[in-house]
Amino acid sequence: MQQQAMCTIKRQRGFTLIELIIFIVVVSAGLAGILSVMNTTVASSADPMVRKQTVAIAEALLEEILLKDYVNPSGGYSGTNRTQFDDVSDYDGYTSTGIVDMVGTVIPGLSAYSITDVSVDISTDLTGVTAKRISVTVTGPGGDISLSGYRANY
Repeated sequence: MQQQAMCTIKRQRGFTLIELIIFIVVVSAGLAGILSVMNTTVASSADPMVRKQTVAIAEALLEEILLKDYVNPSGGYSGTNRTQFDDVSDYDGYTSTGIVDMVGTVIPGLSAYSITDVSVDISTDLTGVTAKRISVTVTGPGGDISLSGYRANY
C-alpha cells in the first residue's frame, strides 16, 4: 500500500539554479550589446544638427549673394562693408568670424561658425552664357561646407 502511494506523488517541475544562471547571463549579454549600440547612437546624434546648421548658414549667404545685381549699379558701392554690398562682385573675398546678418548684427549662438571664403569668378561653362560663379565656404564645429551657384545677367 505504501508503494502505491509513492507512485502517485507528482514530480515537481521548474527551473534549476543552473538554468536560471544561464538565462541571466544570456539576457545580460544581450542587454549589454543593445545598450552599447544605443550609447554610440546617442553620443553622435548631435553631429547631423551641427552639419545642418553649417549648411543652412552657407545656403543663406549664397542666396543673399545671388539676389544682388549682376554688375555694380552706376554710383554703386565698392567697399568692404557688407551692409552696403549692392552687387555680386562686392562679396568676392568676404570672410567673417562668427555669423552676422545682412545689417551686421551678431547672431548669438553661432560664434563657433565662420565664413572662411567667398569667391566670385566669371564663368562661361553654361553653354555659352556668361555668368558669375559664386562659391561660399563656411567652417563649423563639424568641418567645412562649400556651396556654389551661378548668377547670370538676366
